[in-house]
Amino acid sequence: MNVVIKSNAEQVASCAYAFLRERMGRGGCRVLGLPTGSTPVALYKEAIAGVRRGELDFSAVHTFNLDEYLGLPPEHPQSYRRFMAENLFNHVNIKAENIDFLSGLPADIAAECTRYEKAIQALGGIDLQILGIGRDGHIGFNEPGTSLASRTHEATLTQETIADNQRFFGAGEEVPRWSLTMGVGTILDAREILLLATGASKAEAVAAMIEGPVSSLCTASALQLHAKVTIIIDAAAAARLTRADYYRWIAENDSRMAAYVAERRQHYLGAKA
Repeated sequence: MNVVIKSNAEQVASCAYAFLRERMGRGGCRVLGLPTGSTPVALYKEAIAGVRRGELDFSAVHTFNLDEYLGLPPEHPQSYRRFMAENLFNHVNIKAENIDFLSGLPADIAAECTRYEKAIQALGGIDLQILGIGRDGHIGFNEPGTSLASRTHEATLTQETIADNQRFFGAGEEVPRWSLTMGVGTILDAREILLLATGASKAEAVAAMIEGPVSSLCTASALQLHAKVTIIIDAAAAARLTRADYYRWIAENDSRMAAYVAERRQHYLGAKA
């Protein structure tokens, strides 16, 4: 894991945007896995601004969203399809036919999950999967106890997740209890993963994800098994990490490594030439 600690949420968004711009700019990031929630909104705002500046181009990009509530139509104000349209898709040059979502009203739940897996595979898999993390350490709607080998599936949300999401719904409006979500195994199939977390409320989950044991009780901990994961967090979300100073040391010194090796090669080998 590459753990990057920034001072605040604004710096997290800026760092995440620079990461996304670099990946998209080199042309190797054509299939994106995207999350909803409050944390990625700041990144999406940066991406919209980047498109307007000519720094990003979504015209050849395909997207798959992590999850969707069961029981909500696409046009519902709280559907994740609506969320993505309002916070990203309506403001960038992505083609409508390149946007794929899990249906909130599937005629056959199992068939819809299979369709989604096959659609991802048909495009060669996800190049970059962006994630947030729940207070209990879940990614997507893979709640504690979900198999770490799970594929796209239906999920019953925990009471904690339902309570966390109540703020997005009107007074007296029922929060959905069920969803469809990419499985942990589906997420781990992505070639690269970027996870963002901000705020003190995420500190315990972040510590469990990075420094705790790999366990289905914290599905984000499965990211320890992936070869190419970058985690960008703010100081508040990093507050429970026991090795935060080490992660900062790595971030400060990794960028110097190539130049140092080149200088040492010149010093030792160049003198013999």
